[in-house]
Amino acid sequence: MGVHDGHRKRLIRRSLEQGLDGFEPHQVLELLLFYAIPRQDTNELAHRLTEVFGSLKGVFDAPYEQLLEVSGVGENTAALLKLIPQLTRLYFAAEDSDVIVQSAEAAAALLMPRFIGRRVELVYLISVDAKGRALSVDLIHEGSIHAAEANVRKIASVALRHNAAGVLLAHNHPGGMALPSREDILTTRTLRTALEAMDIQLLDHIIVADREFVSMRESGHFA
Repeated sequence: MGVHDGHRKRLIRRSLEQGLDGFEPHQVLELLLFYAIPRQDTNELAHRLTEVFGSLKGVFDAPYEQLLEVSGVGENTAALLKLIPQLTRLYFAAEDSDVIVQSAEAAAALLMPRFIGRRVELVYLISVDAKGRALSVDLIHEGSIHAAEANVRKIASVALRHNAAGVLLAHNHPGGMALPSREDILTTRTLRTALEAMDIQLLDHIIVADREFVSMRESGHFA
Protein backbone atom coordinates (compact mmCIF):
# COMPACT_ATOMS: atom_id res chain seq x y z
CA MET A 1 0.00 0.00 0.00
CA GLY A 2 1.49 3.34 -1.08
CA VAL A 3 1.47 6.70 0.68
CA HIS A 4 -1.54 7.90 -1.29
CA ASP A 5 -3.51 4.71 -0.51
CA GLY A 6 -2.91 5.13 3.22
CA HIS A 7 -3.97 8.78 3.13
CA ARG A 8 -7.11 7.92 1.19
CA LYS A 9 -8.10 5.21 3.65
CA ARG A 10 -7.61 7.57 6.59
CA LEU A 11 -9.64 10.34 4.97
CA ILE A 12 -12.46 7.97 4.04
CA ARG A 13 -12.49 6.46 7.54
CA ARG A 14 -12.61 9.94 9.07
CA SER A 15 -15.57 10.92 6.88
CA LEU A 16 -17.46 7.77 7.86
CA GLU A 17 -16.77 8.13 11.58
CA GLN A 18 -17.05 11.91 11.98
CA GLY A 19 -18.95 13.15 8.94
CA LEU A 20 -17.82 16.09 6.80
CA ASP A 21 -18.55 18.90 9.29
CA GLY A 22 -14.92 19.22 10.34
CA PHE A 23 -13.54 19.06 6.80
CA GLU A 24 -12.10 22.05 4.99
CA PRO A 25 -13.68 22.68 1.54
CA HIS A 26 -10.60 21.41 -0.29
CA GLN A 27 -10.66 18.22 1.82
CA VAL A 28 -14.25 17.54 0.80
CA LEU A 29 -13.22 17.93 -2.83
CA GLU A 30 -10.13 15.82 -2.31
CA LEU A 31 -12.30 13.03 -0.89
CA LEU A 32 -14.80 13.29 -3.73
CA LEU A 33 -12.09 13.26 -6.37
CA PHE A 34 -10.83 9.90 -5.11
CA TYR A 35 -13.70 8.34 -7.07
CA ALA A 36 -12.81 10.03 -10.36
CA ILE A 37 -9.02 9.80 -10.07
CA PRO A 38 -8.25 6.38 -8.52
CA ARG A 39 -4.45 6.35 -8.46
CA GLN A 40 -3.25 9.89 -7.99
CA ASP A 41 -2.91 12.49 -5.22
CA THR A 42 -6.01 14.71 -5.49
CA ASN A 43 -5.07 17.25 -2.81
CA GLU A 44 -3.34 19.65 -5.19
CA LEU A 45 -6.22 19.53 -7.68
CA ALA A 46 -8.75 20.14 -4.90
CA HIS A 47 -6.83 23.28 -3.85
CA ARG A 48 -6.62 24.42 -7.47
CA LEU A 49 -10.36 24.04 -8.02
CA THR A 50 -11.31 26.01 -4.90
CA GLU A 51 -8.86 28.75 -5.86
CA VAL A 52 -10.25 29.02 -9.39
CA PHE A 53 -13.96 28.96 -8.46
CA GLY A 54 -13.77 30.55 -5.02
CA SER A 55 -15.71 28.03 -2.94
CA LEU A 56 -17.10 24.52 -2.84
CA LYS A 57 -20.42 25.80 -4.19
CA GLY A 58 -18.56 27.64 -6.94
CA VAL A 59 -16.90 24.40 -8.02
CA PHE A 60 -20.17 22.46 -8.12
CA ASP A 61 -21.98 25.28 -9.95
CA ALA A 62 -19.22 25.81 -12.53
CA PRO A 63 -20.13 24.88 -16.12
CA TYR A 64 -18.75 21.57 -17.37
CA GLU A 65 -16.64 23.32 -20.02
CA GLN A 66 -15.02 25.65 -17.46
CA LEU A 67 -14.16 22.71 -15.20
CA LEU A 68 -12.34 21.06 -18.10
CA GLU A 69 -10.19 24.17 -18.48
CA VAL A 70 -8.62 23.59 -15.05
CA SER A 71 -5.33 21.73 -15.25
CA GLY A 72 -5.76 18.15 -14.03
CA VAL A 73 -9.53 18.00 -14.60
CA GLY A 74 -10.59 15.35 -17.11
CA GLU A 75 -13.99 14.37 -18.40
CA ASN A 76 -14.65 11.89 -15.57
CA THR A 77 -13.79 14.46 -12.91
CA ALA A 78 -15.92 17.20 -14.49
CA ALA A 79 -18.85 14.80 -14.92
CA LEU A 80 -18.62 13.70 -11.28
CA LEU A 81 -18.59 17.30 -10.02
CA LYS A 82 -21.62 18.18 -12.15
CA LEU A 83 -23.54 15.25 -10.62
CA ILE A 84 -23.46 16.76 -7.13
CA PRO A 85 -26.09 19.51 -7.60
CA GLN A 86 -28.31 17.09 -9.52
CA LEU A 87 -28.10 14.45 -6.79
CA THR A 88 -28.88 17.13 -4.18
CA ARG A 89 -32.04 18.13 -6.06
CA LEU A 90 -33.15 14.51 -6.36
CA TYR A 91 -32.45 13.88 -2.67
CA PHE A 92 -34.75 16.71 -1.56
CA ALA A 93 -37.38 15.96 -4.19
CA ALA A 94 -37.77 12.44 -2.79
CA GLU A 95 -39.54 13.93 0.28
CA ASP A 96 -42.32 15.75 -1.60
CA SER A 97 -45.26 13.45 -1.06
CA ASP A 98 -48.11 14.61 1.24
CA VAL A 99 -46.39 17.89 2.18
CA ILE A 100 -48.89 20.51 3.38
CA VAL A 101 -48.42 23.81 1.55
CA GLN A 102 -50.37 26.51 3.38
CA SER A 103 -47.77 29.28 3.46
CA ALA A 104 -45.12 30.86 1.27
CA GLU A 105 -42.46 29.39 3.56
CA ALA A 106 -43.81 25.86 3.05
CA ALA A 107 -43.94 26.37 -0.72
CA ALA A 108 -40.40 27.76 -0.79
CA ALA A 109 -39.09 24.86 1.30
CA LEU A 110 -40.57 22.47 -1.24
CA LEU A 111 -39.43 24.35 -4.33
CA MET A 112 -36.05 25.93 -3.58
CA PRO A 113 -34.02 22.68 -3.63
CA ARG A 114 -35.07 22.26 -7.26
CA PHE A 115 -33.16 25.39 -8.21
CA ILE A 116 -29.87 24.26 -6.64
CA GLY A 117 -27.05 24.71 -9.13
CA ARG A 118 -29.36 25.80 -11.95
CA ARG A 119 -28.03 28.55 -14.21
CA VAL A 120 -31.12 28.91 -16.40
CA GLU A 121 -34.58 30.18 -15.56
CA LEU A 122 -37.01 27.40 -14.61
CA VAL A 123 -40.74 27.46 -13.92
CA TYR A 124 -42.22 24.96 -11.43
CA LEU A 125 -45.81 24.33 -10.42
CA ILE A 126 -47.14 22.86 -7.17
CA SER A 127 -50.63 21.38 -7.47
CA VAL A 128 -52.52 21.16 -4.16
CA ASP A 129 -55.83 19.75 -2.97
CA ALA A 130 -58.46 21.62 -0.96
CA LYS A 131 -56.50 21.07 2.26
CA GLY A 132 -53.24 22.39 0.79
CA ARG A 133 -51.64 18.96 0.44
CA ALA A 134 -49.10 18.85 -2.37
CA LEU A 135 -50.29 16.50 -5.08
CA SER A 136 -47.41 17.06 -7.48
CA VAL A 137 -44.45 19.31 -8.28
CA ASP A 138 -43.93 19.68 -12.03
CA LEU A 139 -41.38 21.43 -14.21
CA ILE A 140 -43.51 23.57 -16.51
CA HIS A 141 -40.97 25.46 -18.54
CA GLU A 142 -37.25 25.98 -18.98
CA GLY A 143 -36.47 29.49 -20.11
CA SER A 144 -38.20 32.84 -19.62
CA ILE A 145 -41.54 32.76 -17.81
CA HIS A 146 -42.70 35.86 -19.67
CA ALA A 147 -44.09 33.79 -22.52
CA ALA A 148 -47.16 33.44 -20.29
CA GLU A 149 -49.60 32.55 -23.04
CA ALA A 150 -47.57 29.46 -23.91
CA ASN A 151 -47.66 28.28 -20.28
CA VAL A 152 -51.35 28.77 -19.37
CA ARG A 153 -52.54 25.70 -21.26
CA LYS A 154 -49.80 23.51 -19.79
CA ILE A 155 -50.38 24.80 -16.25
CA ALA A 156 -54.11 24.18 -16.59
CA SER A 157 -53.50 20.72 -18.06
CA VAL A 158 -51.20 19.73 -15.19
CA ALA A 159 -53.60 21.07 -12.54
CA LEU A 160 -56.58 19.27 -14.10
CA ARG A 161 -54.61 16.05 -14.42
CA HIS A 162 -54.00 16.08 -10.66
CA ASN A 163 -57.53 17.29 -9.90
CA ALA A 164 -55.96 20.24 -8.05
CA ALA A 165 -57.97 22.79 -6.09
CA GLY A 166 -55.17 25.34 -6.55
CA VAL A 167 -51.66 25.84 -7.81
CA LEU A 168 -48.54 27.72 -6.74
CA LEU A 169 -46.06 28.91 -9.32
CA ALA A 170 -42.34 29.50 -8.83
CA HIS A 171 -39.47 30.63 -11.01
CA ASN A 172 -35.90 31.66 -10.37
CA HIS A 173 -33.75 34.67 -11.20
CA PRO A 174 -30.33 33.06 -11.86
CA GLY A 175 -27.61 35.43 -10.70
CA GLY A 176 -30.22 38.08 -9.84
CA MET A 177 -32.32 39.17 -6.88
CA ALA A 178 -35.46 37.55 -5.46
CA LEU A 179 -37.63 40.53 -6.40
CA PRO A 180 -40.52 40.47 -8.88
CA SER A 181 -39.86 42.51 -12.00
CA ARG A 182 -42.53 44.49 -13.82
CA GLU A 183 -42.73 41.62 -16.31
CA ASP A 184 -43.21 39.11 -13.46
CA ILE A 185 -46.11 41.17 -12.10
CA LEU A 186 -47.81 41.48 -15.49
CA THR A 187 -47.29 37.79 -16.23
CA THR A 188 -48.80 36.80 -12.88
CA ARG A 189 -51.88 38.91 -13.53
CA THR A 190 -52.29 37.33 -16.96
CA LEU A 191 -51.97 33.83 -15.51
CA ARG A 192 -54.41 34.53 -12.65
CA THR A 193 -57.05 35.83 -15.01
CA ALA A 194 -56.65 32.96 -17.45
CA LEU A 195 -56.68 30.28 -14.75
CA GLU A 196 -59.69 31.76 -12.94
CA ALA A 197 -61.63 31.43 -16.16
CA MET A 198 -60.89 27.68 -15.95
CA ASP A 199 -61.90 27.59 -12.27
CA ILE A 200 -58.27 27.09 -11.17
CA GLN A 201 -56.92 29.30 -8.39
CA LEU A 202 -53.39 30.67 -8.54
CA LEU A 203 -52.48 30.73 -4.85
CA ASP A 204 -49.03 32.33 -5.08
CA HIS A 205 -46.07 33.05 -7.30
CA ILE A 206 -42.68 32.55 -5.64
CA ILE A 207 -39.55 34.27 -6.95
CA VAL A 208 -36.28 32.49 -6.04
CA ALA A 209 -32.69 33.71 -6.19
CA ASP A 210 -29.93 31.67 -4.54
CA ARG A 211 -31.18 30.99 -0.99
CA GLU A 212 -33.74 33.81 -0.91
CA PHE A 213 -37.35 33.97 -2.04
CA VAL A 214 -40.19 36.45 -2.28
CA SER A 215 -43.90 35.66 -2.25
CA MET A 216 -45.81 37.86 -4.68
CA ARG A 217 -49.01 37.29 -2.70
CA GLU A 218 -47.40 38.42 0.55
CA SER A 219 -45.80 41.34 -1.28
CA GLY A 220 -49.23 42.68 -2.18
CA HIS A 221 -49.21 41.84 -5.87
CA PHE A 222 -52.34 39.68 -5.57
CA ALA A 223 -54.45 42.53 -4.15
